[in-house]
Amino acid sequence: MILHFFPVAPNPTKVRLYIAEKEADGATLGIDESLVNLQSGDQKSPEHLARNPLGKLPALELDDGSCVIESLAIIEFLEELHPEPAMIGRNPRERARVRELERICDLGVLVPIARTVHATRSPLGLPPSPEIAENAREALKRPLQLLDDYLADGRSFVAGSQPTIADCTLAAALQFGRFGEVALDPSLENLHAWDRRFRERPSARAVLAV
Repeated sequence: MILHFFPVAPNPTKVRLYIAEKEADGATLGIDESLVNLQSGDQKSPEHLARNPLGKLPALELDDGSCVIESLAIIEFLEELHPEPAMIGRNPRERARVRELERICDLGVLVPIARTVHATRSPLGLPPSPEIAENAREALKRPLQLLDDYLADGRSFVAGSQPTIADCTLAAALQFGRFGEVALDPSLENLHAWDRRFRERPSARAVLAV
């Protein structure tokens, strides 16, 4: 299998963090990587559009040449192939909680950060939009505070004592925020502490570039 990605882009990054975490804990996924340069427009090439007609990343190319093209679908697919170590919970209640937190990290944090970045200093050359940036920054406040509140109980990771896909999504989101100079409120002390701890993990250090 081949994961087509671009560094710092948040959706490919969360998949790469997931793979790194799995392999750090003993799983062997056997996935190669192939760079698709978003800044050069490689995502619009006929070769990449054959993988993903939407021209986005990531894309997981399977051994038969077919592709899985959505980040969460890729993660869920790999989790079914390699259930250990479990990163989406071990029973229905755990899985619901992890998926709930991952959606908060994605829709509540990653999406507003991405909108802010692309409305202020877009690496893809999108035009600035102060109104979109301001609305996205405002939308970001409540999810970040909620995550900070959850982390106040001393848990090591977003969902508890073990890393899950929620951590991968949150770390990818915050890296894109650092890249685009979207600062976190200093008062979110628990979130900042989680970020420092997670970024020190060998798996994160192997993937994160910012």
